Amino acid sequence: MKLFNFKLILSFLGISSILNSFFMLLAVPISFYYNEDIVANLFMASATTFAIGFSLWFFNRNAKKVLKKRDGYLIVTIGWLVLTLTGTLPYLFTGSITGFTNAFFETISGYSTTGASIVDDIEALPKGILFWRSATHWIGGMGIIVLTVAILPLLGIGGMQLFMAEAPGPSADKLHPRITETAKRLWLIYMSLTVVELFMLKIAGMSWFDSINHSMATMSTGGFSTKNASVAFWNDQPAIQYVISLFMFIAGTNFVLTYFAIQGKFAKVFRNEEFKYYLFGFLGIASVLSIIIIYFQDPNLVTTISHPMPYGEVESAVRHAIFQVLSITTTTGFVSADFTMWNPLATLILFSLFFVGGSAGSTSGGIKIVRHIIMIKSSLLEFKKQIHPNAIIPVRYEGRGVQQSIVFNILSFFVIYVLIFVVSSVIFAFMGLDFITALSTAASSLGNIGPALGQLSPVNNYNSLPEIGKWFSSLLMLIGRLELFTVLILFSPFFWKKN
Repeated sequence: MKLFNFKLILSFLGISSILNSFFMLLAVPISFYYNEDIVANLFMASATTFAIGFSLWFFNRNAKKVLKKRDGYLIVTIGWLVLTLTGTLPYLFTGSITGFTNAFFETISGYSTTGASIVDDIEALPKGILFWRSATHWIGGMGIIVLTVAILPLLGIGGMQLFMAEAPGPSADKLHPRITETAKRLWLIYMSLTVVELFMLKIAGMSWFDSINHSMATMSTGGFSTKNASVAFWNDQPAIQYVISLFMFIAGTNFVLTYFAIQGKFAKVFRNEEFKYYLFGFLGIASVLSIIIIYFQDPNLVTTISHPMPYGEVESAVRHAIFQVLSITTTTGFVSADFTMWNPLATLILFSLFFVGGSAGSTSGGIKIVRHIIMIKSSLLEFKKQIHPNAIIPVRYEGRGVQQSIVFNILSFFVIYVLIFVVSSVIFAFMGLDFITALSTAASSLGNIGPALGQLSPVNNYNSLPEIGKWFSSLLMLIGRLELFTVLILFSPFFWKKN
């Protein structure tokens, strides 16, 4: 029996590329509407992507429809790379981004919903390219793999292995016993919330074009903006920042809970243990501390991005503190102020949030709050076990005992995550980055945050990274987006052995 069903893998990669080409084609009418001279280039990028995808699918369409777990891991990782490679074509064909390294970095930053950019003048990019840039966020947010899972039954393929590989974590919540129905409902919620935010941003004062782009970037927790100053461009329009804050919060919440909220089952939402830690714990405490620090710091301190606004005012302090706490915790990466200019304690609080992440089952990156909860509970149990060494005391979550294998998996995840962060920081330091920049770049790339500290602060971008640094950061983005194991397992020798 073959270890991998390579024909099926190639067939699936073809389907993903075909879907990618259709998303890419949406940038054509945008560019045409604004009378840009890159319409033909965008169409050729879409056509080329379609041709690649169709060829992969057509010559492997008769593959045996048996998808194993190993195939799932391989499809997700290679699929993300194929999407990234084809996703560079609009940038390269239009000349909007020069150099393959830069185009690859910008594309994988989009698909991984990191939001780190190498573009020096974002507002100079054609509208069609800005739309495609935001679309890569939106595709990667929920995962084009999950989208494709929804149509796999039409091809006679089961998709649970793919869903588990694309959405790894302590558990994979399903809204329906059938995995394809789960995928469809997730995407319906995702699209609906994007449309709702689009209209709310328009009402708040954004243009239609900016509303479309920022709604895609928010719901995917991506962070690409159409403005050089990011959301700070609208510092004189607080309503816009409040709308984005609301939807960053929703995007960082488990989509299963969002589904319950839409159905009016709010009791289920507020009983959820992870949601309570998310709202009242990490977000609540960090926001209150940041508000106090900002409000009582030097009243003459203003933002250094655009539209200066003093922080001596209560509303301003509350808005910017909550916005930045949400942006970092949910790994969105939008910027309303240069938080590196705040009190060092406030900056330290925000940097600590680089390692938190949103809820499991959301589009956010990072470690995820449920893992923190179980790690904290497991650590506290060790004190009890010191007093009662013979007692069998399970870790309890949501009122139920957590299997020891899950606890070990989470502890292993955390150890590997920290190890990668430390090693990556050292590697960035070897590349010439200073201490703060090296640490924050490693944390930001691995956690899919976007902005970092030091030389890569919110008012700067990643273009100053050496070329090898951009490739290494891209690798960290991929590993972080697929939550370590999905990618790292491919480097283990036993993955490629039959036994």
